[in-house]
Amino acid sequence: MTDTVLIVEDELFVVLDLEDLIAEEGFAVSAHCGTVAATMRAIDRHKPVAAILDVRLPDGEVFPAADRMHEMKVPLIFHSGHANEAALRSRYPDAQICPKPSSPSQLRAALKRATNRK
Repeated sequence: MTDTVLIVEDELFVVLDLEDLIAEEGFAVSAHCGTVAATMRAIDRHKPVAAILDVRLPDGEVFPAADRMHEMKVPLIFHSGHANEAALRSRYPDAQICPKPSSPSQLRAALKRATNRK
């Protein structure tokens, strides 16, 4: 079974780019969710090996889902233009932070670090 990555993002073109990057790194996408509610349902269905998260979603900030995944020991990669880096580092010390816009190489490196791949 292929390891999966969860995408939490409400912008379709960003989702498409992330799906390509994830596939190029040998992972599958477990789900792509555009809301906190959809993310919570996705977490219940399958534990991903990592999650790439936008902070602001149509139904609120991603933190309830991020907190749940953090408790489940899912590595988090915040990919957002609305991220307070200091607050994220304080709340999720092991998370990777890639402010938007991030280059594909930055995101690849964050995904590799999060999943302990070289």
